[in-house]
Amino acid sequence: MMYDHILVRYGEITLKTKNRKMFIRALRENMKRALSDFNVQIHTQWDRAYVTLQDEDHGAVMSALENINGILSISPIAKIERTEAAMKDTAVDFANTFGTKDTFKIEVRRADKTYALNTFDIQQMLGGYVLENVPHLGVDVKRPDHQIMVEVRAEAIYMYHEVVQCIGGLPIGTGGKALLMISGGIDSPVAGLEVMKKGVELEAVHFHSPPYTSPQATEKVKQLVDILSRRTGTDITLHIVPFTELQTKVHDWIPDNMSMTTTRRLMLIIAERLAEKINAKAIVNGENLGQVASQTLTSMHAINAVTNFPVLRPLLTLEKNEIVEMARNYGTYDTSVLPYEDCCTIFKPKAPKTRPEVRKVEKFESKVDFEPMIEKALSNIECYSALEAEKNDAFGSLL
Repeated sequence: MMYDHILVRYGEITLKTKNRKMFIRALRENMKRALSDFNVQIHTQWDRAYVTLQDEDHGAVMSALENINGILSISPIAKIERTEAAMKDTAVDFANTFGTKDTFKIEVRRADKTYALNTFDIQQMLGGYVLENVPHLGVDVKRPDHQIMVEVRAEAIYMYHEVVQCIGGLPIGTGGKALLMISGGIDSPVAGLEVMKKGVELEAVHFHSPPYTSPQATEKVKQLVDILSRRTGTDITLHIVPFTELQTKVHDWIPDNMSMTTTRRLMLIIAERLAEKINAKAIVNGENLGQVASQTLTSMHAINAVTNFPVLRPLLTLEKNEIVEMARNYGTYDTSVLPYEDCCTIFKPKAPKTRPEVRKVEKFESKVDFEPMIEKALSNIECYSALEAEKNDAFGSLL
């Protein structure tokens, strides 16, 4: 079967009214970027979009569209003549790809009400013709295995049967910018991708503490950022913060059972200042309520006391097995479980406080002047760009 178009159904864009055009423009730009290697044309409408393939392979184009935020589903479409014979031939071509004893249904949408045949006439004609020519199939109008869709328009008839579910949500860039705190574990990359489903553009921050953390641990985080960038068609900047001096100072001066709380507070202070610098409006992390000592409500309250920034926690109430399954589906799991320790696992307290009091934490922290070390860490941030790394790799291969 030769397909001519890809039908693109919008996600949450359909809920927008007065400002829908802005969301559609953003989705169109994201589609253009994702399809830049293909000779295709993109046509956006109020309720859907079409990609004209112009002899491009439909499977490759669909693969490029599947991970674009704002797209609910896609279907390869055959554009045919407005004749009964063309509809019959196409319906049989589709039906021959169905399994033995599968059931089907004919769905018709007559955008052109002047067409000679009405909806019931087309359904009856095509259903009977398919049963006659593909006898191993059955009809089920309530719960069919397959639906053959027919759209009658003024210029042509469009037919399809395959619907590929995509991410949905909103186009990236329509929800502002946030800063993702990424550790290298399972949770934070998933949290980032979940927030991006709502149209949020991301930059990321990672804290490393050499020599206690290895270069491989940092490379692992870069790989995760690469995965997030490829999956969303964006170029996520990773800010790598040197954290050794601060972390060793905490280890030396803060009581062991309070050290984790102070460490997280320092990270959040740095994240807030970096977020302000890059004009992000929120901080995102992968915290999950009650998963570890630093993620009890009392601990979150004590840690959050250092910032007025919104902290988004999209995984807050999920079960761990749900997060793992999401990581597998997103393609981040195998990288996340590589055995390289991050700074959250070094100097781990033996019995961390699960109900730290802000007053007591502040009392211990007041004995240390962390500010010069915070400023030093901020001034020595290393930046990594997935897109720039890809360009450099491509250039290096030419040398």
